Amino acid sequence: MFATAMLVSALLSSAGPEVTNPYFPLPPGREWVYREGRQRVEVTVTDRTKRMANGVEARVVRDEVTLKGVPVEITDDYYAQDRRGNVWYLGESTTEYEHGRPVSTEGSFEAGVDGAKAGIAMPAHPKIGMRYRQELYKGHAEDRAKIVSLRERVKVPLRRYRNTLMTLDYNPLEPDILEAKFHARGVGLVLAVDLSGGHDREELVRLRR
Repeated sequence: MFATAMLVSALLSSAGPEVTNPYFPLPPGREWVYREGRQRVEVTVTDRTKRMANGVEARVVRDEVTLKGVPVEITDDYYAQDRRGNVWYLGESTTEYEHGRPVSTEGSFEAGVDGAKAGIAMPAHPKIGMRYRQELYKGHAEDRAKIVSLRERVKVPLRRYRNTLMTLDYNPLEPDILEAKFHARGVGLVLAVDLSGGHDREELVRLRR
C-alpha cells in the first residue's frame, strides 16, 4: 500500500492504541456479537494495551468463538492507528479448542518477531481499487484485501446498512478461498461472506456501544 519502507516505519512510529477510523472504530468497551452458522462470535475491545516487539503500543481486542457455550477459538488481536488514520494489525495470540480443551496456537504471530511485519486492517482514506496486506508472517499469515465498493447495501439480523465498504479478502497460502467483508461507518464489520462455494455467513446480531 505504501511506497517505501521508510514511510511505513514513520507511520508506525506515530501509531498508538486509540483507534477512531470510522470504518474500524475500536473504543474500549465496545462489543460486537456475530452469528456464523451454529457458532457465536463475540468481539470485545478491551481496556488493555500491549507493547509490541516493534515498539508500537497496540489495543487488545478479544475475539471468542463458541459453540453452545463451549470455546472453539479464542484470540487476542492487536491494533493501532497512525497519525494519518490508518489502522494497523500487529498480530494475534490465538488458541484453538477441541471439546473445550486447547489443542493449537497455530496462526499466532507478533510484528517484529521472527520476521513478521504489521499490516493494514483499514486504510485512512479508502478508495475503490486499493489493495493492501493485512498481515505478513511469511508462510503463516499472509491475508490481503482489495476495496471493491463504498456503496454496498447489506441486511443482517441487527439492521440494514447502506453505503458500506466492501472488500475482497484472500490469502496466497489458501488460493481457493475468497471472502467478501462489509464495513459500516461508525460500526465496523457487519457481514462476512464466503465466496468460495460454501455458504458461510458471519452476520452482526448485536452491538453494544
